[in-house]
Amino acid sequence: MANGGPVQHGFPHLETVRASITALYKRLSYDTVQTFATSVLPVDVAFCDTDDLYLGAQRVARELVRHYRLPDARLVVSFREMNHAASVELAAGPEYFVELNDRFRTHRRDIGAALAHEVMHVYLHRLDLSFPGTRDNEILTDTAATYLGAGWLLLDAYREDAASSQKLGYLTPEEFGYVLAKRALVFAEDPSVWFTSPQAYTAYVKGMAEARRDEQQPPLTAAGWAGRRRYARDRRHAQDQHGVGPGPGVPYVFTPDGHGRGPLRVSFPCPTCQQRIRVPVRGRVRARCGLCRTVLECDT
Repeated sequence: MANGGPVQHGFPHLETVRASITALYKRLSYDTVQTFATSVLPVDVAFCDTDDLYLGAQRVARELVRHYRLPDARLVVSFREMNHAASVELAAGPEYFVELNDRFRTHRRDIGAALAHEVMHVYLHRLDLSFPGTRDNEILTDTAATYLGAGWLLLDAYREDAASSQKLGYLTPEEFGYVLAKRALVFAEDPSVWFTSPQAYTAYVKGMAEARRDEQQPPLTAAGWAGRRRYARDRRHAQDQHGVGPGPGVPYVFTPDGHGRGPLRVSFPCPTCQQRIRVPVRGRVRARCGLCRTVLECDT
């Protein structure tokens, strides 16, 4: 939790964020991801200063448990002085103990954001889905909470001006915006209408631009002129050399089919779920991602 300190910006964790989206689709399946088409609504996690602190926190926790479809999980929420925003004890369940930073006693509108992350820890624990290392596992948790409809709360908790700052979660604001944009493109949902923080909206716009770039990489037909020109050059080189490894800064890889003598194929990440897709190099091709079922128009 950045509380008055510097806030990191940009996309330093993008590779892990993309791996997290792929892992979600692999562990949950396309059909299960589709059941999260509706995000948590602001009215369901609203928390005003006149609400009882503990009863209100329990109510918000129950709403997030319902959203993540953990009907047999019960969260007991308490507050204490700590460095982090929150923590959860991942026991066997069904009862889980969540501690929130004392700061939230007076910043109640952000309790939903903190709980969105901690309840996702419970959800991933139940799925037995994790990444090695604390940093990558926390990035997975932020990404999963955001992609499954509760992470807009984490981005909206980001506020920064010349005198103060606040940010929850391990992703940068722009990375939260990127995952929200990925979700918006899949479910045709606009989370920006729920933002109360103008800085959150700016980060979402930057994240959407990065997400759109994923859809404009060759061999996709939406690629720009410069990308298409580089792709054609790399393809000629691969044909001359019977396949070539990935060049710096390009997402596609050419490999020969068979034992090095067959026709050339190109593999590239699906712009929706980042699973790699492999198709023959033969001009216009329509590919369907087997993981997220996205249909892609390619010019290989």
